[in-house]
Amino acid sequence: MPSFRYVAVDASGQQLTGELEAGDPREVTQRLRDMGQFPVEVTEQKGRVAQVRAAAGAQRRKVRRSDVTTFTRQISDLIAGGLPLDRCLTVMIDQSENPGLRALLTEVQQEVRGGMPLSEALTAYPHIFNSMYTNIVRAGEASGQLAEVTERLAGFLEKEQVRKSQVVSAMVYPGVLLTVAVLAVTFLLFFVVPQLSSVFTDMGSALPAPTVLLLTVTGLLGKYWHYLLVGGGASVVLFKAYARTDGGHKALDRFWMRAPVVGKIVRQMVISRFARSFGTLTAGGVTLLESLEISGEAAGNLVMKDSVDQLIATTRSGENLADGMKKAGHFPPVLIHMTAVGEETGDLPRMLSRVADSLDFEVDATMRRLTTMLEPLIVLSMGGFVGFVVLSILLPIFQANSAVK
Repeated sequence: MPSFRYVAVDASGQQLTGELEAGDPREVTQRLRDMGQFPVEVTEQKGRVAQVRAAAGAQRRKVRRSDVTTFTRQISDLIAGGLPLDRCLTVMIDQSENPGLRALLTEVQQEVRGGMPLSEALTAYPHIFNSMYTNIVRAGEASGQLAEVTERLAGFLEKEQVRKSQVVSAMVYPGVLLTVAVLAVTFLLFFVVPQLSSVFTDMGSALPAPTVLLLTVTGLLGKYWHYLLVGGGASVVLFKAYARTDGGHKALDRFWMRAPVVGKIVRQMVISRFARSFGTLTAGGVTLLESLEISGEAAGNLVMKDSVDQLIATTRSGENLADGMKKAGHFPPVLIHMTAVGEETGDLPRMLSRVADSLDFEVDATMRRLTTMLEPLIVLSMGGFVGFVVLSILLPIFQANSAVK
């Protein structure tokens, strides 16, 4: 559909410019009149929309989650400041430093100028603005509280971003240690020990058991390393293919929730994400059942989603949320209790937010303890292996010296 650039005058006499997609100039004129504007000039912009959409499509994958968070916070502040939506989008396009986001917002602005609601325009980009995001915006538009709703949404995204940053930061140092340990072990097994194997063989005497074990392992690695590399690569590919299936994804989710040590952290993170999403959606005016459905998807765990689906079924039949959570399973007592309190007091979103904050605090504390324990374990493992290699090298030397004496 072609795009037309127009110049119009509103009821107050203010001149307005913009673009609309329509079949012909007559349709543009009629739509402007329906919006209470008097058209002055309508000019077709051939190929402009196609060019913008091509640019947005090429750069869309470059829009990061942090860009979406910043956009949500800024547009919330602009709307709260009294600016009309079209002007807010113009400001965001001018200020955005990300070319992908700028191209995307340009396309969204064209749809909004054409009369499309913001929530509907954002649904064209599901990998950037998920169903939770668009449904909250839609509820804000329907209730006339878009500024308040986007503010809650921005707060949710900011907390999710902080949570992700904390997890990444907690794993940086152990990850560096583990990488150094693997590189050191690889260097010893592939470059140091093979140089000494011929020396040990020339000694002629029986070698100690640790030395024999070390030489056997390094010999196998040196001889079959390419098979191991191909086998490892194939295993990774097959594992990823299995993880993409529904059955494999659910099996992995169940494994991580039941795994020793890390299982508790995973469960708390999943429940926290569900509670915060559910609370944000209900506070934004989204219906209860729709909030549950979207929150089940946002939890990012298929086992949890199955429990949420059961909760939806019991809620649809007339039971309250707390009782439905008890029957569905996988919902911790603290969430069930706070949900019951929220239903009784009529303040469910705040109760859910409190549960999410409490679980996030527990996750932070547990992650700190784990990383504190993990670092010395990696160092000790590395030291133990290096000690074994050194012992395996020195034992034949000591044995040869004893034989000479």
